[in-house]
Amino acid sequence: MAFILRRPFAFSGTLRQLSKPSQSVTVRAFHQATPKPQSPNVFSQRTIAPSLSKSQHVFRATFRRNYQQAAYNPVAQGDLRQRLLFGAGIFGATLLGINLIFNRETREDGGMPAYEREYLNDTFMHTGLGVGIIGLAARQLHVSGWSFRLMAANPWLVLGLGLVGSIGTMYGCMATDPNNYVQKYTLWGAFNVTQAMLLSPLMFFQPALLARAGLYTAGMMGSLAFVGATAKQEKYLYLGGPLLAGVAIVAISGLAPLVLPVTAARTLAFTENIWLYGGLAVFGGFTLYDVQKVLHHARLAEQGVIRKDAVNESISLELDFLNIFIRMVQILSMSQNRRK
Repeated sequence: MAFILRRPFAFSGTLRQLSKPSQSVTVRAFHQATPKPQSPNVFSQRTIAPSLSKSQHVFRATFRRNYQQAAYNPVAQGDLRQRLLFGAGIFGATLLGINLIFNRETREDGGMPAYEREYLNDTFMHTGLGVGIIGLAARQLHVSGWSFRLMAANPWLVLGLGLVGSIGTMYGCMATDPNNYVQKYTLWGAFNVTQAMLLSPLMFFQPALLARAGLYTAGMMGSLAFVGATAKQEKYLYLGGPLLAGVAIVAISGLAPLVLPVTAARTLAFTENIWLYGGLAVFGGFTLYDVQKVLHHARLAEQGVIRKDAVNESISLELDFLNIFIRMVQILSMSQNRRK
């Protein structure tokens, strides 16, 4: 679950390092000769050198960073159509590769029935709406200063309140009858707002980085959802048990920085890799499992065994999206820091 499988303060140390003032270096602007002390129109070097050198340092660092990014990503120099074609090519190649690897056995019933397609589309609609609510609420909370207060709070207190709020609203929503629309959607909205409260510190990152992470997450989940929807019936439902074991390992690795000392650098680096890349694999598998679970529930609902409840189905896909998105943000941030 998103509230326990991520690190709300994983990037707080980096933000604090970025906020430290850089040391000023006394550098003459144009290498001119030392002005004579008796000149009344020239200020002393002690007065103007620190501020002037600091401005030069900021300007040069900004220019160098922008120049390196432009040289590294030549596609960004093209027009909008070229960027869209480049993104569509990456998405198509990813979809084709995942389909060839995971979807060698397709459905044997001649395609997806109308009731399955309708239920799946309804679930995807609620998933997109929930992710949109989380994004807008997180942005509004960040603007109001909530992110600063959250990062300054005790991490154990944040974890405890996050567990109570997320588990309470999630299970309350799932336990509510789907015919009770008011209570159902109220608890569902509270669940989304709770996730936004815990995710608001992500807004400290650059909007371009968040947009890229969202695009990659949507591409990954879209490809896996397509595979799960077109694969053989109940092909990936067996993944439920192994994925629960994997998510437990990922959760433990995510809590390691709160327990292990800072001196255990190798252990922390190992747990970081498990949390990042192991989490991507686990929640990618959960996407396959959840999509096929939605189709399985659609068949049961058509037989009258259970009731249709797209809101409950969307919660699982929302958690998959959030966990993949958080890891994408951290991976892209680490890659960007290594280029500087």
